Amino acid sequence: MPEKVILASTSRYRASLLSKLGLPFEMQAPDVDETAHSGESGADLVLRLAIAKARAVAEHHDHALVIGSDQVCVCDDRILGKPGNFDNALAQLKAAQGKSVIFYTGLCVINAATGEQHAMVEPFSVHFRALDDAALTRYLHAEEPYDCAGSFKSEGMGIALFRALEGRDPNALIGLPLIALIELLAHHGLTLP
Repeated sequence: MPEKVILASTSRYRASLLSKLGLPFEMQAPDVDETAHSGESGADLVLRLAIAKARAVAEHHDHALVIGSDQVCVCDDRILGKPGNFDNALAQLKAAQGKSVIFYTGLCVINAATGEQHAMVEPFSVHFRALDDAALTRYLHAEEPYDCAGSFKSEGMGIALFRALEGRDPNALIGLPLIALIELLAHHGLTLP
């Protein structure tokens, strides 16, 4: 059994989710170029990046289970990343009004000692209500979700933007699908509870 678990991320959202499992873990930033390849789908992108992040961190540890994850939002076949500011967030939310968007979360667990890896993509659909610009602006000023793919925080006031959610694990929306992670950890002999 590996000596430690390392989350290949500095995301406070992912760290908060992983802490729910009661596993002691460390965090380390992976040095990975997250640029999408030409023609790459959202699902392919997050799988490639989750694996790359886990591998980048695993290279520096001999006896660890390393967890890599990445997420994108896809609306009208367009990949939406983190907006970074109000104007981009408003544009993303306006584009999603009355539509369904899919969040793809890539997940990879690597045993640094053996090189064994298991990876998968967890989809989750969000069905947006149709809201006017004033409502979207109020939401953005209240929660400032500029570091979140899709421009909302489903664990906060962002839930008011939706008419329905569809997927097996709502944690996937926040950036770390715990049900899938538990399954991948079990492949490496780490069973919970």
